[in-house]
Parts: sequence; structure tokens; C-alpha cells
Amino acid sequence: MKTDDDTPFSYLVKVGHISANPVEVTISANAEECAGLAELWSVLEVKALSATFQLQRWKRDGVRLKGRVVADVVQACVVTLDPVEAHIDEPVEVVFVPEGSKLARLPVASETGEMLLDPDGPDAPEIFTGDTIDAGVVAAEHVALAIDPYPRKSDVDFSGHIESTDKDDKKPSPFAVLKDWKKD
Repeated sequence: MKTDDDTPFSYLVKVGHISANPVEVTISANAEECAGLAELWSVLEVKALSATFQLQRWKRDGVRLKGRVVADVVQACVVTLDPVEAHIDEPVEVVFVPEGSKLARLPVASETGEMLLDPDGPDAPEIFTGDTIDAGVVAAEHVALAIDPYPRKSDVDFSGHIESTDKDDKKPSPFAVLKDWKKD
């Protein structure tokens, strides 16, 4: 997990306090954190962001964080630039292992140098240093990945550009202007 001192939303959880029994953590961003996330994500506004996670030990020294993140985000429509509201509700499941753990190793490559990864399989564990993980960063990352990169109001069409389907309607070649050019 990548952590940054400039992260606008942070909630540190001490790993040493987590046992095999799940611990529930509920976090939500305040107005200042929402404004910082809006600036970070280049959206008009983050109205709300909250997450509910269950944390429990995973294998010997790892931690599993599982739950949901919910956010309300306002973006600019890609056609009209009017505000478009979006509700995000995403499941989250992340496994953390300490730095130097045997569980943090990447899969071994074959003789040809290829690494076989299962796209439908579980993600590789995140690595943490020290004795804390940042549940706020995990929540913010999952919301950021769920934001629509091209938001559009439901009743708006982009009619300024029409693609032609006729094969005879070809664009002129950029070299057509050179056909009358003669070499002296």
C-alpha cells in the first residue's frame, strides 16, 4: 500500500490490536477531507465518503480488511459541463502483510521469464511497514477507481460530431495537394 503524507483522508489502524475475531471499523470523511479529495480527484465536489470495514488476522502475520465504501460525488458533464451527481457503493477486500513476510513474495517466473497470473484470482497482498495500516487510504483508493471517467447527464447527447458510415464518403488524402506539384 502506498502511503503519502499529503493524503487528505487517513484513518490509521494498529495491527497489533487485531485478533482472529473481526473488529468493525466505521469511518467517514469530514468537510475538510471531502474538499481535499475533490481537489485530488479533480471533481467538482465530494459530498460524502464513508466506509465500514471488518478487520481480522489473515494467516499468521497478515490482516484482512473487508467491507464497503459509499460516496456521493459531483462531477462535470463531459458534454455540457453541468454538474452530474454520482452515488458510489463498492465492495472492498484487501489483504495486508508486513514488509519482509514470505506471503508478500511475487509469483515465481518460469524458465522463459513469464509470470502466470490469474486475472480472476485474488489480488496480491498489500505490504505495510511499521505496526499500522491506513483504512482511510484504502477507502479513498476504491472510490477513486469507481469514479466515472466520462460522466454525462442522462438527457444529453453529443450531436456536434457525426460519424459517417458510408464507405464512399472518404476523407481526402493529405497528399492530394501534392498531385499537381511538379518537380522543376
